[in-house]
Parts: sequence; structure tokens; C-alpha cells
Amino acid sequence: MTDSASPGSSAGQLARSLGTGDAVVVGLGAMIGAGIFASLGPAAHAAGSGLLVGLVVAGVVAYCNATSSARLAARYPASGGTYVYGRERLGEFWGYLAGWSFIVGKSASCAAMALTVGTYLWPGHAHAVAVAAVVALTAVNYGGIQKSAWLTRVIVGVVLAVLAAVVTAAFTSGHTDTARLEIRGDTTVTGIMQAAGLLFFAFAGYARIATLGEEVRDPERTIPRAIPAALGITLLVYATVAVAALLVLGPQQLSTATAPLTELVRASGHEWLVPVVRIGAAIAALGSLLALILGVSRTTLAMARDRHLPSVLAAVHPRFQVPHRAELAVGAVVAIASATTDLRAAIGFSSFGVLLYYAIANAAAWTLTAAERRPPRLIPILGLIGCLALAFTLPRVSVLFGALVIAFGGAIYVLRGVIGSPTQPRSEESSKLPGSDERR
Repeated sequence: MTDSASPGSSAGQLARSLGTGDAVVVGLGAMIGAGIFASLGPAAHAAGSGLLVGLVVAGVVAYCNATSSARLAARYPASGGTYVYGRERLGEFWGYLAGWSFIVGKSASCAAMALTVGTYLWPGHAHAVAVAAVVALTAVNYGGIQKSAWLTRVIVGVVLAVLAAVVTAAFTSGHTDTARLEIRGDTTVTGIMQAAGLLFFAFAGYARIATLGEEVRDPERTIPRAIPAALGITLLVYATVAVAALLVLGPQQLSTATAPLTELVRASGHEWLVPVVRIGAAIAALGSLLALILGVSRTTLAMARDRHLPSVLAAVHPRFQVPHRAELAVGAVVAIASATTDLRAAIGFSSFGVLLYYAIANAAAWTLTAAERRPPRLIPILGLIGCLALAFTLPRVSVLFGALVIAFGGAIYVLRGVIGSPTQPRSEESSKLPGSDERR
């Protein structure tokens, strides 16, 4: 990437430098991360032998969300994702609420991923390692989107290799038993839904492609291709790993495992793979953290442009073409959260906020017209219902705390209007969105 803006970019706007392959890699980096190394245990605890059913439910909801997000991102190829779509299709408040849900939910995800790095690399000093990881990856993102995409490609390759080794070890171990895949009396509908909500945390990263819409070349073609491709690959990988874990460990042993894939290779008789899995989990968490910081900083940029957040965060670096102040602010918030947050609580809270974010995305997609290449009507309806159902069947503490934080954000918006500080006029960048004129 050169020091100057890319062709087609202008002052205050981001450069379009990502092709379809880059966009798929960014999505894979966000989804094929530490979630698969950590979420299988809690999900098996909730669903029991119905774990795979929970994965299917999560996959169906994710497909609806991905389809809705892809159509909207092609229509509005700008930074901010559902913050922009909600604003353009449903009104300022719903866009704001989507942006708020994304920022707080994904900031919790960032902290969870950073803590996962610390837990695997140096358990006795997990918080210190987590903070160091946040600082390092914020610096990488500051250097430009192409550097981030290159590093993500390396991380995805390493993690896929580790997962392939784990699955191969399981299937060739002689310790598999197909009876462990049978659904038994320990399964309930509530348990399956809660497991689906927890598993949703593991592969909800396809929105990262949409939030980078302003940096993708030919977004009308690239984004609708990249999002389903990344989601499809991730679902295939996760289903294979889940089947391998159930065949070797069974749902009961899997539900009590704090490091499920480590237990899997041990039970398979491949103790030598344990350190490989630990390193792979740390690298996966780094990949997720890298992509998460990218997404949160771009949504922060979009909200700052519209004065929902301090306008100083809307600056774009003249050389690196990144929202550098937003990235530094996000890095600082995540570093503080990483030093003080509990990992399990962060996962539940993140899932709640992100599911609400996607609920608004589906509602926005439902308003698309046939001329705007809307998805079949059933897809956004299923996505909306699914997101709300999964959100409110998460653990009670996650629901209560998440609802309070989201309500607090909504109250700030309402209070600004009551005291005479309504939303400022949109920035020049956001006013140039394709299709925005007819929606006003």
C-alpha cells in the first residue's frame, strides 16, 4: 500500500484495497478463532447430547444473518455495518442502537479473546499477556488494512492446520464410538437454544466483512460472495470438530472440559499434540482479536462521523488510510477490559449484544425492495426471530447485564434529544451512501 490514498478514495474516506479473497480471509479470521477451542464445553453442558442440534440452529440463524448482512452491505458499502443499515432503513435510533450493541458486545469479545491468549500462553499472568496482545494488535491495525489482512491470512492457515491435526488424531485414534452421537433424555429445547446462543459467539464474525465495506473493492459483487463463503467454510470446520469431540469424549465428558480440544487429543492418545493445541488456541485468539478490533474501530468511526460518539474519533490517517484515533480509543478500552474482565461473563454478554445487533440487521433487510435485490422474505424473518430467541435464552446474568447496558445506551440517545442535543447532521461521507437519498 502506498502512502497516498488509493484511487477512488478522498480525504476523510478509507481506501478500497481488499479483494474477495482478502474479505473471505478477514471473515475466517474473525470466525475460525478461539471460540471453537472454548465454546464446545459450555455448549455441551447446556445441550447435552443435543450439541449438534444446537450447532445446526446456530448455523441456520447465522445463515439468515449473513444473507441479510450481505445484501445490505452491497447496498450500503460504507464503514459501520448494521449501524449504517439500521439508520438508512429503520431510522436514526435503530441505527444508533445497532451501533451501540455492536461496540459494547464486540468490545467484550475483544477482551474475551485477549484473555484466551493469556490463559493459554501464560496462565499465571493471563491479564498482563492479554493487555500486551491488545497493544500489539492495535499497532498492527494502525499500520494499514493490508498489513492486517496479510497477518490474518497467516493466522487462519496456522489455525486450520492445528484443527486438521486434532480431527485427524481423533478419527484415527480407535477411541471413537458412534453411539456417543445419539440424542438422549438429557436434551431439552431450552438447553439446545442456550447452546446455540453460546456457539453463536464462536462464528459471529462474518459481520467484519460488512463493517469493512468502505475498504472493499467492487463491494456490490465482493461482499455478497465473501460473506457466505466465509460462513460456509467456518460451519464445515466447526461441525467436523464438534463431531470428532463427541465421538471421542461424549457429551458428558465434553461438558466438563475446560479446554475441550486439549482433552480431545489426550483422550485420543496423542499427548504430544497438547502443546500444539495450546499454541493453536492462542494464535486463533490473536486472529479473532485482530479482526474484532478492525470491526469495532470502523463502527466507532461511522458513529463518530454522525456525532453519536466524539467527532474527534472520525479522523482518518492521511498516510495509512485507517481510522487511527478510533483504533487507539478502542484499543485503550479493550486493554482496560482485558485487565479486569472475567472470561465466561464476557462471552455471554458479547453474545447478547451481537444477537441484538443482528436482529436489527434482519429487520433492516426486510425493508429492501425487489429492485434492491432483497433476500427472500422468510430469511430476515427467521433471522430476526432466531436472534431474539437465542439472546433471551442465554444465561440469566448475561441477559440481565446485557439488557441494562443496551438500555443505558438507548437512554443516552433519548436524553440527548430531551435536553436539546439532537443528533448532528450526517457527515459528508455518510451522506454519500448509495441509495441514501431516497430513504430520507
